[in-house]
This record gives sequence, C-alpha cells and structure tokens, in this order.
Amino acid sequence: MISKKLLVGLVGSGIQRSLTPAMHEAEARAQGLALHYQLIDLEAAGCGVEALPTLVSAARIIGFAGLNITYPCKQAVIPLLDSLSDEAAAMGAVNTVVFERGQAVGHNTDGGGWRWGFERKLPKADLSRVVLLGAGGAGSAIAHAVLRMGAKTLVLVDIDPARAAEAAERLNSIYPGNHATHAATAAEALDASRGATGLVHATPTGMDKLPGLPLDVKLLRPGLWVSEIVYFPLETALLKAARALGCAVCDGGTMAVGQAVGAFRHFTGREPDAARMDAHFRSLVAQRTS
Repeated sequence: MISKKLLVGLVGSGIQRSLTPAMHEAEARAQGLALHYQLIDLEAAGCGVEALPTLVSAARIIGFAGLNITYPCKQAVIPLLDSLSDEAAAMGAVNTVVFERGQAVGHNTDGGGWRWGFERKLPKADLSRVVLLGAGGAGSAIAHAVLRMGAKTLVLVDIDPARAAEAAERLNSIYPGNHATHAATAAEALDASRGATGLVHATPTGMDKLPGLPLDVKLLRPGLWVSEIVYFPLETALLKAARALGCAVCDGGTMAVGQAVGAFRHFTGREPDAARMDAHFRSLVAQRTS
C-alpha cells in the first residue's frame, strides 16, 4: 500500500479543459491511493517550451511520481530525460515521464492508448488498407500502432504532403515490408478502386473550437470503419456522417481513456480498472456537454 500522497501532473499549453486529472484522481481513490494531479499550463503561465528544463528539474526535486506531457512539449522534453522506452524512442515523442530511482524515463502511451480503445470497440476491423488522416504527433503514434497490429497497407495523408512522405519513409525504416505509403489527398487515398478498409482521423478538425469535417463525406461508404481521435464532442460531424452510412465507428474517447490507463499504470505501479475509468470519463464528458 502506498501511504504517501502521489504527485503527478500534466505539462502543456491550453490544457485547462483536460479531463485527465479527474480520471486519475478518481481511479486512485477507488484503489485507496492518495493522488493529486496538477495541471501545469504553459499558456496560463505566459511561457512556452523554454520553461521545460526548470519544470522537469523542479518535479524531480519536489518528488513528483511522474508527468504527462502534451502539446507543444512531446519532443522538446526528450533531451531532458535519462532514458526512453522502446516505444517512445521509435516514435520520437514522449507523453509520459516517470521519475524512479533518481531517473526520468520517457514513455509514450498515445499509440497504445489508441490501440486499447480500437481493439475493444472494433475487434474485427479489417486492417488490409488503412488510411490515416493526419501525420502529426497523434497520427504518428497511431501509425506505429496500426503497423504493429499487422496492417498490410497504411496510407498517410497530411495537409503537408512532404510530412506524410517523410513519415512513411521513417516507418518503413523501422517496420520491415514497406507497408507504409502516402497519398496527396484523402480523395486519392479513399478512392473506391484502391480498396481502403478503414479510416483513422487524427487531426483537430471537428473539435468544439474547430468544428467541421476533415474530408468530403462523399468519400465515405458502407463497409468502411472510421476511428476518431477528437472527443470534444464525442459525436463529431465525421462520426455522425459515418454512422448515417452504416459504418462501424470508434469515438475519440477510447483513445483518451487508453492513454490514461497506460499512464496510471506507469505512475502508480497498479493495474487500473479500465472499464471504471471509461465510465467515469464518459460521465465527465456528458456533464461538460449538458
């Protein structure tokens, strides 16, 4: 039994609406742990990534068990750490830092978090040809997860075609078989003649503060599964359109919970009750949107 209060936190910019603190603190209480989760919002403090060295050093000194890391710090934090997990090293990004035995160890639960939710929601999804819209931080993590799940072909599409091409090349250097490729547009990637079986949307489009659709809904068709990463709202315009066509869908809340499940495990050494965390998360979202 851990007797002292565990201190953990989230470092990022514009994170005041994050549900991560509530998820972690509620799960800790349910397990009889005393845990405080602190938001460390760079935007609210009027600073940027230049504050990271001070923050990481202070967290070590104060006795934090760990930190979650989000935009814009996932790459910038790496030089400040003593080591990386294999997954974080492969992705070149860290979203969870654990302080243990005087060492700061970087992990990444983004890809694993997406996979956790996806496999529970769409366990029989066809991974023959997966189209991934968005090659940024979240998209990159999901790309690794998709290839580790055995996708035959992964097609990357990004607003910056060069970034998609570079990401595909990097993935093929890690995973044998040249399963990753890229397309200039979503229309090209989802053309019916190319046989896409699923779509992962990994851009901010569809969020409350950035409403809309990331692609022309005419590109969707019955039989195509759709996975979303946006969870404010849970039912995005993309998911509504996909459901209307009869597509199997996976909302962004599953990834949010999956990330938290992995981080909780790293921070506490305890196995979280994933179903309980998911139920709590969805109740929080419902409260926010009511």
